[in-house]
Amino acid sequence: MTFIRPEVRTTLWRWREVIAGAAVALLGLSWAAGPGGLLGWIGWVLVVGGFAMGVVGAQRARFRLEGEGPGVVSVDEGQISYFGPLTGGVVAAREMERLTLDPTQHPAHWVLSQPGMPPLAIPVTAQGAEGLFDIFATLPGMRTEHMLAQLRGGAVHPVVIWEKAPTRPPHLRLN
Repeated sequence: MTFIRPEVRTTLWRWREVIAGAAVALLGLSWAAGPGGLLGWIGWVLVVGGFAMGVVGAQRARFRLEGEGPGVVSVDEGQISYFGPLTGGVVAAREMERLTLDPTQHPAHWVLSQPGMPPLAIPVTAQGAEGLFDIFATLPGMRTEHMLAQLRGGAVHPVVIWEKAPTRPPHLRLN
């Protein structure tokens, strides 16, 4: 028997890294304010580490969307696999040349483009899609906050989030 409502449990699980970061920072703050000495210095390190964990956790929580989208995403050693009811495919993260968010489909889809392969469309609510955050964050020049803003922004047309080599004139910017 559980004493926590399913909605509360889901919310706590979504924000788990932020909660853990806050707990680590509070522990560090209590050590830093306590007896001092070596434990005080370790406490300050824990405060900084907990804050960093909370910031990254907040980004991950904003990336996770609720819902049961179609298909399953698997990320293994930089290779992104998507197995859906109608489509599927594999993309190597290091060979990706463009990442697009397409909000015109329901649910919205990440569209991953790789040279010589058809684009791979992955629903943002697919099972395991939260693992894409780590891959996307490692793309050179990726603006994580821009990606999160577009994901929550409610765009009405496909938005290019990241490009390896820009195919547009240099005076035109990405959104």
